[in-house]
Amino acid sequence: MQPKRYIVWSKNEIDLSDPFQRKWYLKQVLMHGRSEDIAALDLDEIKKLLPEFDLPNHIRRLWENYFAAQG
Repeated sequence: MQPKRYIVWSKNEIDLSDPFQRKWYLKQVLMHGRSEDIAALDLDEIKKLLPEFDLPNHIRRLWENYFAAQG
C-alpha cells in the first residue's frame, strides 16, 4: 500500500502482510493519523497490540482510557 505522506514520509510502499511493517504502520497512524485514518483501523487489533507500541504517554493514555470506557 502507499501510505499517506502525513502519516509516513520515509517510505513509498508498506507491505501490510509483513507483521513488522504492519505494526510499525499502525503505530504511525495512532501518532500522526487524522480521524478518518484512525476510523479505518481495526480497533480490536489496536487493543491487542497497544501494550507492544512505544507511544508517547499522552497517546497511550488516550487509547487506554478509550478501551477502558468500552468495557
